[in-house]
Amino acid sequence: MYNLFLIALFPIIIFAFYIYVSDKYEKEPIKLLIVGIIFGAIISVPIGFVEKYLEKFLPSTNNFAQAFYLSFVVAAMTEEIFKFIVLYFLIWRQKNFNEPFDGIIYAVMISLGFAMTENILYVINPQIGGISTAFERAIFSVPAHGFFGVTMGYFFALAKYEPPQKIKYMVYAFLFPIILHGLFNFILLCDIPFVMLLFTVYAVYLWIGGQKKINIHLSNSPFKNKST
Repeated sequence: MYNLFLIALFPIIIFAFYIYVSDKYEKEPIKLLIVGIIFGAIISVPIGFVEKYLEKFLPSTNNFAQAFYLSFVVAAMTEEIFKFIVLYFLIWRQKNFNEPFDGIIYAVMISLGFAMTENILYVINPQIGGISTAFERAIFSVPAHGFFGVTMGYFFALAKYEPPQKIKYMVYAFLFPIILHGLFNFILLCDIPFVMLLFTVYAVYLWIGGQKKINIHLSNSPFKNKST
């Protein structure tokens, strides 16, 4: 059990280190990043209660409708709403939110905090857990949560630094992670062979799209020239 616990933590640590190292020009306070991770883990509790409640309204029509509801409403909408709330109250008025990339790094830490709790519960579960589950989630699920955070933080920062379009980018910061998250879950749950073939392609798309967003905000850092 202890070994499985450590294995579940490993991809979280790797992705957190990756995003922290990516912050090239003006590092964020470690304490505040840890606070983001902690609150991301804490919200897993109310998220669990809300998801359990929403499951009561699961459509009884067909597997497709059930997969869609579980993916987009129960999981994606619930989890991303809570992450968005934490992100807003954690950094919107924070003096440390002083460059676009900060939106990304804090959103990712919050996402990884939630993913940490979720990953541990999956991996140590006696029915569905184990080494194979840990391996699959390390490759797909944990990075996916990280890149949902990248998407949220990318638009959240645009809302901060492009005030005339604040409302639009706030909506994007809320909406696009739900869409990406919902699609990720739906592909896994719908149990349609030709759709499953797209899963690896979609996972690669998340990596490429996420890295592109990271690079855009890094290139627009006001501290870029000061550090060279």
